[in-house]
Amino acid sequence: MKVVIRLSAKQKLKALPTLLRHSPGTMLPDHIYVIREEVARALREAGIAFTEVSRESAPPGLKGVGSGERI
Repeated sequence: MKVVIRLSAKQKLKALPTLLRHSPGTMLPDHIYVIREEVARALREAGIAFTEVSRESAPPGLKGVGSGERI
């Protein structure tokens, strides 16, 4: 699962070694990163504060509909 986080400039400096060690991830403008959930957990365990912007959700399922069944 992917997580989108935002780091402050100060926290970014503390987080870089963890982010690089657990790559791949995507770096976006304004200190925003798209990372795996395991990396977010590692950042929390390292005491690095960040704001979770978004989280990848599971694709919507069709409960009660069989495979190949018309809806």
